[in-house]
Amino acid sequence: MFKKIVSVFLQMLLFLVVFGVGSFLPAVGALPMWRTEVGTTRYFVFDGLVLMLVLYVLIAAIEAARKRFRALGLTTLAMALALALGLAMKFGFVTKSGGF
Repeated sequence: MFKKIVSVFLQMLLFLVVFGVGSFLPAVGALPMWRTEVGTTRYFVFDGLVLMLVLYVLIAAIEAARKRFRALGLTTLAMALALALGLAMKFGFVTKSGGF
């Protein structure tokens, strides 16, 4: 049981780091920016979310190939926790400056 808890925590941490890095890379010009308007002064950058989902699909494919379908539920839990934590930390949300 302890091993599963540690695995979920480490996967959550990995997803959270990918979500955070993907949210900040467009600001330095490393990635093209996919965004949508959230309000009059804010928008949401989808790059971190997309990278996190790509990582999830990659891990899920590896687990399915190894026939570890029970681990897929724990991976889904880790991704959902990382998504909730990342959105609570405002990853991807950007405030428009006067220059836009």
